[in-house]
Amino acid sequence: MSKKKSKAPSNTIATNRVARHDYSIEDEIEVGMVLEGWEVKGLRNGSLQLKESYVMVKNGEIWLIGAHISPLASASTHIKPSPTRTRKLLAHRREIDRLVGMVERKGYTLVALSAYWSRGRAKLKLGIAKGKKAHDKRATIKDRDWKRDQARMLKSS
Repeated sequence: MSKKKSKAPSNTIATNRVARHDYSIEDEIEVGMVLEGWEVKGLRNGSLQLKESYVMVKNGEIWLIGAHISPLASASTHIKPSPTRTRKLLAHRREIDRLVGMVERKGYTLVALSAYWSRGRAKLKLGIAKGKKAHDKRATIKDRDWKRDQARMLKSS
């Protein structure tokens, strides 16, 4: 008789792989999200897309723009959900001030890296990032390929 593998539930909702390719991440910060009920149901279903999203600082607050949460068909009958609405992000005042300083003065940008559950609350990991040039991307790809070849050579010997 074969054993059934119990798959532990993953806390990760979605990751933004494109962000690590297009930007060099300097620092990461965890923030909360202000969500509506149907959005929480959509996140529990795992229907979040961060690929085309970005984070903006406006009037001393941080906002997630362009993230797509697909509503469930049975989530709500009396509310018209907007999948790409602008969502407010929650952080301490000191953290927001530090982010504002980095974005406005030093030329960094804020990128949504991943979304996950932490103690029953939806959290978003933001990256303080600088854009990569084409030659930086090529160097990253070259390093990754070299590490892969190195692991293959060590495995075979």
